[in-house]
Order: sequence, then structure tokens, then C-alpha cells
Amino acid sequence: MSVIIQGDQLRTVLVGTKVDRATAALPQTAQAAIFTVAGGRVLITGLVGEVTTVMGATATTLKVTANPTTGTDVDLTSTTAVTSKEVGSLITLPGTSGSALVVKNGGGGGQLPAHNPYVVPIGTLDLVTDASDTGSVKWSLTYIPLDNGASVTAA
Repeated sequence: MSVIIQGDQLRTVLVGTKVDRATAALPQTAQAAIFTVAGGRVLITGLVGEVTTVMGATATTLKVTANPTTGTDVDLTSTTAVTSKEVGSLITLPGTSGSALVVKNGGGGGQLPAHNPYVVPIGTLDLVTDASDTGSVKWSLTYIPLDNGASVTAA
């Protein structure tokens, strides 16, 4: 059976361009960039983190912040516990800006706010933690350029 539209083509039409970031440890009681926005504003239609190394037992919260080149940081999410999350756990943006991240154990489903995207200016998309913890997460972001020439790359 032939396939007329490939999966990546359909994904691009539905939620935009996908950018992947290799697995890495969470920032250690710090704020650190995971993606860089350049050339103009973008609409973030989805952010998915998958735990690749189990999170430690240290009580740790995580939030996602837009860190613009000009202006003040804006928290896209509130802090959410990621303590002891198992490999395969999914972390996604909530459907409403400022709400808690959606965190599901391995095998659980997350969500993509594709029909309620986040507008992010030139700058970085950062993770902020309140503790130092073990564990690694790989991230995938989907976006649509709002301004011509806007793009996103892994930081």
C-alpha cells in the first residue's frame, strides 16, 4: 500500500515544524535555555519532554519560561513536581498559559496545545528548576513562524 502523505508532512501541516533537542540533565537549581527563537515571533504549538534517565528522589519542580532578548521573562507554566519520574514519563505544555505542566508517568499521554498556541518572541525558551536532581529529558518542540523569517533551534 502506498502512502500519499508521509507522517512528518502531516505533522508539519497540523502543528508546524518540529525541532528536537538531545537528551540532557535538567538545570541544577537554575534557569537554562533549551530552545532559541530567532528572526521573529513564533507560535509554539507543542512542547514534549520525555524522561530518558529516571529523576531522583530530591523534591524538584520545573517550569517553562520565555526569556526574550528584549524585555522581561514570562513564565509560560507554573512550577510542577517532577520528583522520581520514571523513564518514559512525558512532560507537556498545558492547554492554558500559566497553568502547571502536564506530567504523565511512562506510557501516559500528554497533550499539545496546537489550537491554543503560545506566542514567543525572539530569545530563548528556558527550563527553571528549584533543586539539583539527577535525571535527563529529551525535548521536542513544534512551532509555526508568526513573523516571516522566524525560526527555532535547539539551544
